Amino acid sequence: MKTIDLTPLYRNTVGFDRFASLLDNAFRAESAAGGYPPYNIESLEENNYAITLAVAGFTQEELNINVERGVLSIRGEKHKVEGKNFLYQGIANRTFERKFNLADFVEVTGADLENGLLTISLLKVIPEAMKAKTVSINTNKKPVFDVEKEMTA
Repeated sequence: MKTIDLTPLYRNTVGFDRFASLLDNAFRAESAAGGYPPYNIESLEENNYAITLAVAGFTQEELNINVERGVLSIRGEKHKVEGKNFLYQGIANRTFERKFNLADFVEVTGADLENGLLTISLLKVIPEAMKAKTVSINTNKKPVFDVEKEMTA
């Protein structure tokens, strides 16, 4: 198992606790998750993303999608089929849970299940206050505000 000591990061930074926790959780999750079910993460447009999971054999009722505190969780719980006698069973019918940490302002907008692929649509909505602004340059040589007048007033 990979271990990384993040103590130097905590000593030299303030306010990045969430980032360090994300790194720590990512290393733990990779070793624990295995590889099931396989998935793709796709950038569709500038602020549109999609996560596609291969969930062959699962029905809509057997899948649960949840978002809590910036973590997207997809859980699949396969119901036992009684009365079948398999000679060979290569299709995985096991319970799984996949978690994805979502960046700030990323929202889940929908989910589709088609041909054994679960596609979750994501949209990054940046608030107006966070968007870049264009600042016009004053050309009339008058200051926008006078610091000395503000101090004496």
